[in-house]
Amino acid sequence: MDIRILKNDDDIFILELKGSLDLYSSKQIKEMVMKLIEKKIEGIILDLKEVDSIKSAGIGALINISSTLKKLNYALAITNVGHAVQKAMEVTRLTGYLPIFPTLKRAVEHINLNR
Repeated sequence: MDIRILKNDDDIFILELKGSLDLYSSKQIKEMVMKLIEKKIEGIILDLKEVDSIKSAGIGALINISSTLKKLNYALAITNVGHAVQKAMEVTRLTGYLPIFPTLKRAVEHINLNR
């Protein structure tokens, strides 16, 4: 999995993910989020535009990241979820639990409202 990190002017970090969200990449993403938490952040956006599949470990990682950020009072948003990943989230009923937004703009607005 390739991970590209962007930071906007509001101290929101955007992780652009590319590839499959599986056991190996899930560990990578969780470690990346933990490193970002050590910095001054307002929130994290996971951009899944180029994620082509998600395995059970990937679903677990999203739940873990969401729980960790909630405990620390940081905002999370997930955006640009593709069809295959959306289906997996619907089957596992995560669409009601995770803050998912159709566009990056809406995800940023969510973070700004939940600071």
